[in-house]
Amino acid sequence: MFGKKKKPTTQIDQEQLALIEAAQKRIKQKKRLYYHLVIFIIGSAFLVLLNVVLGFGKDFTLFQTDWFVWAVLTWFFVFLFHVFDVYITKKFMGKDWEAEQLEKLVSKQELRIEKLKQKFLKEETEIAKAQAMEEIDNKPQPISKRNTLSLIVAAAENHIIGKDNQLIWHLSDDLKRFKKLTSGHYIIMGRKTFESFPKPLPNRTHVVITRQKDYQVPEGVIIVNSIQDAIEIATANDNEPFVIGGGEIYKQALPYATKIELTRVHHEFEGDTFFPEIDLTAWKEVANTFHKKDEKHEYEFSFITYERI
Repeated sequence: MFGKKKKPTTQIDQEQLALIEAAQKRIKQKKRLYYHLVIFIIGSAFLVLLNVVLGFGKDFTLFQTDWFVWAVLTWFFVFLFHVFDVYITKKFMGKDWEAEQLEKLVSKQELRIEKLKQKFLKEETEIAKAQAMEEIDNKPQPISKRNTLSLIVAAAENHIIGKDNQLIWHLSDDLKRFKKLTSGHYIIMGRKTFESFPKPLPNRTHVVITRQKDYQVPEGVIIVNSIQDAIEIATANDNEPFVIGGGEIYKQALPYATKIELTRVHHEFEGDTFFPEIDLTAWKEVANTFHKKDEKHEYEFSFITYERI
């Protein structure tokens, strides 16, 4: 009915077990030393007996001293080394001592590595901060609220705006709107767009971007080398300058723009110049007027105005 009671088992923790094992090792070491001492005494007596009593090697001497004396002295030094090993080396510089020294060295190296890591992280943080500040300084910023930089463009459904530096379509109302919006303002353009005009457009100040040195233009046309220079000059003299093309100039000016006046031609065309796709998370549509095609307009189109959010 009743099970036998189990005898309680003795629990020995790891620290106690290590002490017991160390004690057992020391006992074995001392026993070996004791055996060495006994053998040394008996062996030394045997060597003396072999030479003095039995006369073995009686005529052999080394530095005028019997050979057995040198043999006993040599053995004695071996015994002393054994004593030193047991009571000094094994006790103070055994495996535990080696492990302790190794642990100390590892700790020092880990501390040094940690200091180097902290130094490296600090340097990396400073570099990252410097890079972030540089990116902020160099990041294109929209024009201030006192000024408006508008992009004005006519683009097909597939974003085509021209081919061979020419317009693909002719929309009378779009041209009238372009004239109405840009008259009296600075207009920014690339060299190829400027060269597509028979002559500078009336009642507008032309700012032409080109890298060509000594580029010849009519009087009143302003030449600059970058979109930044063009915007700086135009906004300093006009509250609402317009960027009128071409494709690469639109792309460069888009980060600075605050408004887009888009004529969306509801058709797809083949061409070689594109308007950048509008990111609707950064822009909101504020006006949209649809025009059907008629005798003056071969394609349907819409006048759409976007403002930066």
